[in-house]
Amino acid sequence: MTPLEEEQAYVERCREGLRRMLDGARHNVVIGETVAGDRYSAERLGRHLKSLAKELGEDDGGPPFFGRLDFGPDVSEHAGQRYHIGRRHVSAGSGGRPLVIDWRAPVSRTFYQASARDPRGVTVRRRFGWAGGELTGFEDEHLDRGLDRRVDRGVDPGVGRGGAGRILTAEIERPRVGPMRDIVATIQPEQDDLVRADLEESLCVQGGPGTGKTAVGLHRAAYLLYAHRKRLSRGGVLVLGPNRAFLGYISAVLPALGEVDVEQTTLDALLARVPVKGIDGTDAAVVKHDVRMAEVLRRALHRRVREPAEPLAVADGSSRWRVSQDELRHVVEETRCEAMPYGVGRERVIARVASLARSRAEARGRTIDTAWTRRTTRAVTAAVDAFWPAVRPEEVLFEVLSDCSEAAEGVLTTAERAAITWARPPRTYRSASWTTADLILLDELAGLVERPRGYGHVIVDEAQDLSPMQCRAVARRSEHGSLTVLGDLAQGTTPWAARGWGEQMAHLGKPEAAVMALTTGFRTPAAVVELANRLLAELAVDVPPSRSFRRDGRLRVLRGDDPAVVTAVVEALGHEGSIGVIAADASAGRLRAALTDAGLAVADGPTPDPSVRISVVPATLCKGLEYDHVVLAEPAEIVAAEERGLGRLYVALTRAVSRLDVVHRRPLPSALT
Repeated sequence: MTPLEEEQAYVERCREGLRRMLDGARHNVVIGETVAGDRYSAERLGRHLKSLAKELGEDDGGPPFFGRLDFGPDVSEHAGQRYHIGRRHVSAGSGGRPLVIDWRAPVSRTFYQASARDPRGVTVRRRFGWAGGELTGFEDEHLDRGLDRRVDRGVDPGVGRGGAGRILTAEIERPRVGPMRDIVATIQPEQDDLVRADLEESLCVQGGPGTGKTAVGLHRAAYLLYAHRKRLSRGGVLVLGPNRAFLGYISAVLPALGEVDVEQTTLDALLARVPVKGIDGTDAAVVKHDVRMAEVLRRALHRRVREPAEPLAVADGSSRWRVSQDELRHVVEETRCEAMPYGVGRERVIARVASLARSRAEARGRTIDTAWTRRTTRAVTAAVDAFWPAVRPEEVLFEVLSDCSEAAEGVLTTAERAAITWARPPRTYRSASWTTADLILLDELAGLVERPRGYGHVIVDEAQDLSPMQCRAVARRSEHGSLTVLGDLAQGTTPWAARGWGEQMAHLGKPEAAVMALTTGFRTPAAVVELANRLLAELAVDVPPSRSFRRDGRLRVLRGDDPAVVTAVVEALGHEGSIGVIAADASAGRLRAALTDAGLAVADGPTPDPSVRISVVPATLCKGLEYDHVVLAEPAEIVAAEERGLGRLYVALTRAVSRLDVVHRRPLPSALT
C-alpha cells in the first residue's frame, strides 16, 4: 500500500471507532437510567451520558483527523510515537491507544507550536487534504531538518498533483459557503497561545478584520471546557454576540468541536426581563448608556431606605416584644455600611430585628418554635416595609424616567435629564413602553437589588461597541470568573464605541487584563485589507494596520447604480461561494427587489445559506459575517447614514473572503481615492 492508501485505510478505522463510541454512549444512557445511587447523582450521571451521546450523534461525517505528528527517538515522553490529531478524541476500544487525539490535549499543542527553529522533538508534521469527506492527499514537513526542511506531498492520482496544493493555504482560502466553520486545522502559534491561556486569566484580543479573533474566542471556550470541565460545570461558559444574525453564523462551530452545552446569546436577549416596545432618540440612548447613570440609579434606589420613625412592638398573645427606635436605627445603619445588595440588606435587617425580638422573648422564658418564628418574621417584615421597603427594578426606573431631578442632581446636566425624562409618563410601570436601553438600566437596578447569576467564563465578541453600562452588565456576570474580550477599535460603530481598551476593560471589571493584538488576516485578501487600511487614519483609534496572509482575491471599483449591482451579482454567480450584497439600510430593500426582479434567488436573512447563495445585508447587520464575494453598494451612503459611518464602511469593506466589488455612483469617500 502507498502511504496515502494507508492513511485512507486509517480513516475507515477511525470512523468505525466513532460508530462504536456512539453505540456505547447510547447503551450507557439506557443503563444509566437504572443506576443505583442517590437521586442527585443519578440525575447528573444521566445528563452527562445524554450530553455525550448527543455530542457524538451530531458528528457530521467530516474528516476524523486533520494532522499527524511523528516524534523522533530522543523525546523522553513521546519517543518514536505517532499521533493523529482531530476535532475530537476517537477511542480504539479495549483500552488501546486512541486512534485520534483531541486537538485540545496537551500533546496536540505541539502540532501548532512546532517549527523548523523549534521542532519540539517532532520529525514530521503531516497535514491532510480532504474533498467531500474523502482523504485526497497530505503534505509532510520534515521539521528535524532545520530551516532546510522539505515539504513532501502525497496525492490521490485521481485528483492530480495540483489538487492538494499547499494544504494549509488551501484550507485558509477555501470559499465560505454556509455558517462559520472551525479553524482547528489552521490555528497559528499566536492564536494557539490565546486559546490555551489559563482559565484565571482574562484576555482582551484586539484583532483586525479576518485575523480570527472570533474563532479564537470560540476555540478558547471549547478548550477551557475540555481542560477545566469540572470547575466550569457550575457556572458554565457564556458567549455574547452582537446580534442574532451573528449567532446564527457561528452556531455550528462549538458543536463541531464537541461542545454542545455552551450558552450563546446576545446581551439584549440576556437582559430581556421586560418586552421592548419603545424606541429611544439618539440623545436619550447616549445618556442611558453613560456610566453616570449607575450613580443616578443607585441614588434613586437607596433613597427609599429611611430612618425608622418609631419603635417596633411584636404582639405575642398578651406580651409585647419591643425593639427600640435607636436599636432599629443602629441595625439599619450597620447594614447600610456593609454595602450589600439592596434586597440582601433588607433580608439582613429583617433577620436582625427578628433576632432582637427573639432574645427578648427567650429572656422571659418564651418557648420558641417554628410557628412563633413564622409569626414574628411576618410582623417584623411588615414593620421594616416602612423604612426599608421591598422594591422591583421597574418601579425605581419608572420613577427615574418620570422625574430624575433629585436622583440626577449634580450628575447629569439639565439637557441630559430632559433627554431621558418621559414627556408623558405612563400611569404605572406596568404600562411603560420600555426601550432597549432601558433593559440595561433595569439590569443595573436588578444587580443593585440582588446578585445576578455568575458564569465561570464569559466571551464577548465585538466588545468595542459596548457602552459603559453594557460593560457593567457583563462585569456583574463575570465578577468571580474570567473574560475573553474580542474586538477591533477600528470597527466601532455605536455612538459610545470605545476609543481604547484600557478604559473598556476597567468598565468590564478586569482592568488588569492583558491586551493582545492579532494583525495577520487569514480571511481577507491583501488587496481588500490594503483598501480598508486607508480608512484607519480617519477613524481616530490607535490600532496597528492589518496585513494579509493571502495573495489571492480580487478587488474592483465599478461605476453604476442598481443595475450595476445586479450585473456584479450575476457575474459573481459564476464563481464558487456565498455572495453578500451590502448596502446602507435604507437601500437594502430596494436592492433586494432589484435582484428578485432579475430572477435571482435571495436568502431570507443576512446569514450565508448553502442553498441560497445570495444575501442582501443592511450595513448595520454585516458585522461579524463573511462572504466569499461581496458587492458593496454606494459607500458614501453608508458613511452618511450615521455618526460613525466611516467605521461602518470599514466593517463592510472587510466582509469579503475572495472578491470585493465596490459599486458607486456618488463620489467615493476621500480616504478611498
